[in-house]
Amino acid sequence: MKALTVWAPIRLAWLNLLRNGRRSLLSVLIIAIAVFALTSAGGYGLYTYESLRESTARDTGHLTLSVPGYFEQDEEMPLSNGLDNAQALIQNIIGDTDVRGVQPRVYFSGLVSNGTKTNIFMGTGVNEREFDMKGPFLDVRSGSTLSDVNSPRYDSQEPQVMLGIDLARNLKVEVGDWVTLLATTSDGALNAFDFKVQGIYSTGVPDLDKRQLYIHVTSSQELLASDKVSTLSVFLFETGLTDSVQTRLESKLSAPPFLNDLGSQKIEITPWQDRAFFYTKVKDLYDRIFGIMGAVMALVVFVSLFNTMTMSVTERTREIGTLAALGSYPSEIVSGFLREAGLLALIGSAVGAITSAFVSLLLLVVDIQMPPPPGRSEGYPLNIYFSFELVVAATLCVMLICLTAAYFSARKGVNKPITEALVYV
Repeated sequence: MKALTVWAPIRLAWLNLLRNGRRSLLSVLIIAIAVFALTSAGGYGLYTYESLRESTARDTGHLTLSVPGYFEQDEEMPLSNGLDNAQALIQNIIGDTDVRGVQPRVYFSGLVSNGTKTNIFMGTGVNEREFDMKGPFLDVRSGSTLSDVNSPRYDSQEPQVMLGIDLARNLKVEVGDWVTLLATTSDGALNAFDFKVQGIYSTGVPDLDKRQLYIHVTSSQELLASDKVSTLSVFLFETGLTDSVQTRLESKLSAPPFLNDLGSQKIEITPWQDRAFFYTKVKDLYDRIFGIMGAVMALVVFVSLFNTMTMSVTERTREIGTLAALGSYPSEIVSGFLREAGLLALIGSAVGAITSAFVSLLLLVVDIQMPPPPGRSEGYPLNIYFSFELVVAATLCVMLICLTAAYFSARKGVNKPITEALVYV
């Protein structure tokens, strides 16, 4: 009996919507389109945020250990602001269960030559595990990544280098060719080594592809005549653990055993967010775009539902007058229209959410490539994340808009005097 009492008002609202099925269907479609647009745009934004977040974190490391102020000031000499005792630091950090790896890096610059042509380069000394950490965010076009220097197949007489694709094209070299790197040592002298091209890669950023190259961290230290490293990049299993791991490492750095290994050297920990300038700018831009689009969609839904409910109230003015004459309270009459609007919102939101889920699954099968974003040379696959939280938020927003529109429309009808409502034509 109680179930019938609960469902009777909903059934009555459904029957009232069917009185003008075409208009109700149009309202449902408008709501569905709005929910689909909001969830799809939001899902695309979530996909973009996560892709940028992962690419940035895999490029710089989730956490970067350096001397204080390393990223705010230029070095007078290569590695003058570098880290000592890198291996001791790595051994202390790698024991954390959330740490996937700790990679040393040496940043330097100089001239690269093929014997007849010379270019400026920006070099990074890394070890072979660096490329496993980067994952799919480094596109090796030919050759392979750097070999393990401790492998018996590694020939110390043929030190390896990986060149950016545009740098290799400008130098007219291919895999297996030799180039000479000239750089300033940490003492201010000039030093030059010959390297064999092991691989050619693309970062997707033309400015980097024209200048960037990778060599082994040990080779870079020999070239610069120093055993320091520029930074230590800490890679985690999950990006969401960045803050908690940073807190633990900062506590560990201040503990006596760690301080003994560091000596007088101070360490600064920089999370990936502080170095992700491109990610921050894109996120701010997308947030504003989606905010404006959401406001426009909300206005469209409000105007549409207000018009629908106003027409419905106008057509049922005599019915409203009859109900009032029979003793129905204005709040009871208004609640009936609110149930109709809420039912429209639920049905439209469900249709929009199902459509959004279908499109997100379809894009996993159908490969649609987006054009390259500004500053990049390569496109990327179009994907849309389906988020239940986003669907719930869009449904609640649409529900609020529909109820607001229905309330203002219904109040106009119930405020008419009963005698005027009964004779309304």
